[in-house]
Amino acid sequence: MNIKNMLILSFSFIIIFNATSCINTSLPQKIFSQSEAQTRGMIKDISNLKTFPRTTNTDGSRQMVNPSDWTSGFFPGTLWYLSEYTHDEFWKKQAEKYTENLENQQFNNSDHDLGFKMFCSYGNGYRLTGNEKYKKILINSALSLGERFNEKTGTIKSWDKWTYPVIIDNMMNLELLFWVAKETNNQKLYNMAYTHAYTTLNNHFREDFSSYHVVQYDTITGNVIEKITYQGFDDDSSWARGQGWGLYGMTMTYRETKDKVFLEQALGIADYIMNNDALKTDGIPYWDFNDPEIPNAPRDASAAAIICSGLYELVEYAPEENQKKILDFADHILETLASPDYFASVGTNNNFLLMHSTGFKPKNREVDVPLNYADYYFLEAAIRKQKLMNNLIDFYR
Repeated sequence: MNIKNMLILSFSFIIIFNATSCINTSLPQKIFSQSEAQTRGMIKDISNLKTFPRTTNTDGSRQMVNPSDWTSGFFPGTLWYLSEYTHDEFWKKQAEKYTENLENQQFNNSDHDLGFKMFCSYGNGYRLTGNEKYKKILINSALSLGERFNEKTGTIKSWDKWTYPVIIDNMMNLELLFWVAKETNNQKLYNMAYTHAYTTLNNHFREDFSSYHVVQYDTITGNVIEKITYQGFDDDSSWARGQGWGLYGMTMTYRETKDKVFLEQALGIADYIMNNDALKTDGIPYWDFNDPEIPNAPRDASAAAIICSGLYELVEYAPEENQKKILDFADHILETLASPDYFASVGTNNNFLLMHSTGFKPKNREVDVPLNYADYYFLEAAIRKQKLMNNLIDFYR
């Protein structure tokens, strides 16, 4: 982005912020102050463990998971965000400690979640420290993830079950491939990420920009076999977290490719989300937009945090006429998440930050509980808001 365009964009953001009365400019400071206190309690409880806090069990205990768990990178990532915001050496050391516990995952090609595990941890670590060891681990992680790409389907396989399932969540793992492709001039990795994103755009989304959860492919013909759900209410419903993955993933893909087809898709997804009745009360979606039990269905703060963070990035690329609506909606979500209704008081909630997330409702697992990825994207959204307020436009990885 050239200086002239940065100045124009900065000026437009100043106008938007001045015109938006709902913005609380001290909100990121409040979020990080309370998050520091809460996470210090977590560190005190788990400091001698080589596992990672994921959620709260049904008996009220804290659930810890091994490095192989798909959520293992989110707690180190949360620590890196605390380090970035506070510049406190304590958080840097803690982030380094928990990140290093994931080192052996760089060669794990048994699932598609290396992006979640390694880019949230080592990716943030390298961005903030420039540690060359971290870069080498990220390169190996991308190569491992690339082993799951199938040229016939044009996608990265999600799970080693069923025929050839690809889930909307997989859009989030592409950032690792794009980053390593750029750092190492690896066109093959770039092509994998681009092709997966383009195939997902064509096959995962409905005309209204809502997303299916799972698309199954025939590996001989490359054709779609079926479009179904695994974690949503039914095959044709809009699983809330899946809509967040789609928004965030398409926005990130536009950043990395500058192909406007991905921007148009992200803007369409944003409109679908912002105009949906499932979010119109306080900005926090029900776990599935189409659950017939609404308004008595569980909410999902994790989906809200993902959507919020994605919208804060999208506002940078959106046409000027869309910016205020997107920014206002993101601010609304962030302020709700930071309220006592969702942001846990210090010393409660097993020292997780957010309450009221939903992990896997159809299996009645992780319903109305804290989730470590909700905390991660909550802090990411707060940092993105702060940087937007500071007019630091070109701040994304």
